[in-house]
Amino acid sequence: MNALTIFLGMVGPWQWIIIGLAVLLLFGGKKLPELMKGLGSGIKEFKKATQDDDDADKKIEDKK
Repeated sequence: MNALTIFLGMVGPWQWIIIGLAVLLLFGGKKLPELMKGLGSGIKEFKKATQDDDDADKKIEDKK
């Protein structure tokens, strides 16, 4: 098993609620949507970069 599966298996629903409340208290209700928007755009850019990298690899293989 990988470490992420073990970690997520150990965290139950009550722990997720506590983590969510702690994040809400730390960043506040107004800042949280901005943080989630930034996280979403970061994930989108990462997926685009990996897809572009895969496309570049396919083009190189096609040239061979």
